[in-house]
Amino acid sequence: MNSADDFRSGQSLSREPSRQGMKFMVERNHINVLRREVLRRVAESFLHDADFGKSVERIPFVMRPKNTKPSRCCIYKDRAILRFRVMAALGFRLEDEEDDSTPLSVYAEKALEREQPSAPILTVCDTACQGCIPARYYVTDACQNCIAHPCIGSCHFGAIQHIKGRSYIDPEKCRNCGMCHDACPYQAIVRLSVPCEDACPVKAIHKGENGRAEIDITKCISCGRCMRACPFGTVIERSEIVDVLSAMKAGKHLTAMMAPAIVGQFPGNLKRVVEALRELGFSEVLEVASGADVTTKREAAEFVERMKHGERFMTTSCCPGYVEAVRLHLPEMAPFVSSTSTPMHYCAEIAKERFPGTTTVFIGPCVAKRREALYDPIVDYVLTFEEVGALLEAKNIDVSSCAEHSLGDGASGDGRGYAISGGVAAAVKKAVGNDVEVTPLYVNGLSLAGLRKLKSYATKDCPGNLVEVMACEGGCVGGAGVIGDKIKVTKAVESFAKSGM
Repeated sequence: MNSADDFRSGQSLSREPSRQGMKFMVERNHINVLRREVLRRVAESFLHDADFGKSVERIPFVMRPKNTKPSRCCIYKDRAILRFRVMAALGFRLEDEEDDSTPLSVYAEKALEREQPSAPILTVCDTACQGCIPARYYVTDACQNCIAHPCIGSCHFGAIQHIKGRSYIDPEKCRNCGMCHDACPYQAIVRLSVPCEDACPVKAIHKGENGRAEIDITKCISCGRCMRACPFGTVIERSEIVDVLSAMKAGKHLTAMMAPAIVGQFPGNLKRVVEALRELGFSEVLEVASGADVTTKREAAEFVERMKHGERFMTTSCCPGYVEAVRLHLPEMAPFVSSTSTPMHYCAEIAKERFPGTTTVFIGPCVAKRREALYDPIVDYVLTFEEVGALLEAKNIDVSSCAEHSLGDGASGDGRGYAISGGVAAAVKKAVGNDVEVTPLYVNGLSLAGLRKLKSYATKDCPGNLVEVMACEGGCVGGAGVIGDKIKVTKAVESFAKSGM
């Protein structure tokens, strides 16, 4: 029985909400299902149970009841991992735990007392880590013992030998260049990967002394790509679900700020999503695309000024993962990054001006936005689309059945296009007009090679003068907190941006 089967078998033992909301979720893998289920159950415990702490404490046992076939070595390890997942869903960093005998009810009470979220954004459940073998190239049994030995000839480091009728790669000498892989006519050489390490564009995740994953918070840019890549769900984001629910329960005025990438994440059109968010407990709903329109105007003016002063190029600044990468890893690029604030910030400005005293909640696809919000005094909380989906399920809200609600002040199609790669540069170029020549350049997803290329732009030549950088491939639609298929969502965003609604 696989993990999804295990978790479904546990569902029948507890109160079950409508599953209508599940139809908008893309079942990419069982870890996604498991993660959403934990979030939903924590939200249900808050919303429907008088004793929040006691209800939360039961979640690992409800999800892995007695006599359930475990997905790990035993049901006790399954429950231990679920306990850690619940802790992260309550907003806690697992590495800070001092006593593993502390009941989840204690963490639930602390979550209710918490005044604001804190960094770091990502946390690691080392109990869930498989302890993958180091990434390397390896000669498989498909080796044909050919006479040509092109693998040996291709290696410039003397790392390959012919031993007992087959090639062998010495890991101490191998530089992981992949030349032997490309040279082998039988494709007998494969690369053994470590998914989380491969996904990280800044080498912030590595194996610790115990062979399990660790995140170096001095390097991490909070992009969340390791979280999405790990097939064991080892990396978890610290949720702010309880913080937002507590604010709702306290009767605070909450403004939901919807990122443009929300189009296509849920069933029905955006007007139905607005109504669903209001039913969820938000007092007002704004499009972050309105903030993007402010960013476009100001960034265009900044670009024109920089070019007239003879600067070589300017990069966009709306991606928090990229901005953090510059701060931590690319100081050479810092002078070229736009000083204009992000659409989230300007949308929060609009919210605070329009609704004095409101609590602002950014709703988007981006895990790194959590870190940006920690240092922006007018953005109070951040929820991902995944978390909002879990909340909608917990409250039995079917978006497709909701009435349509007005979007309010219409944002431009250019602002809505910020969600996809190329959209920011296109909007700025349009706003610049004929004032100066704009030669856009796109970095569609950060990588080690991409960071090196950016460094070369800063220290040598840049083939463009407006560089748009997105940490996630495809743009915001490829963020770590999405629930919709990237290709379908991209098409939905493009269509919506052109609709003029």
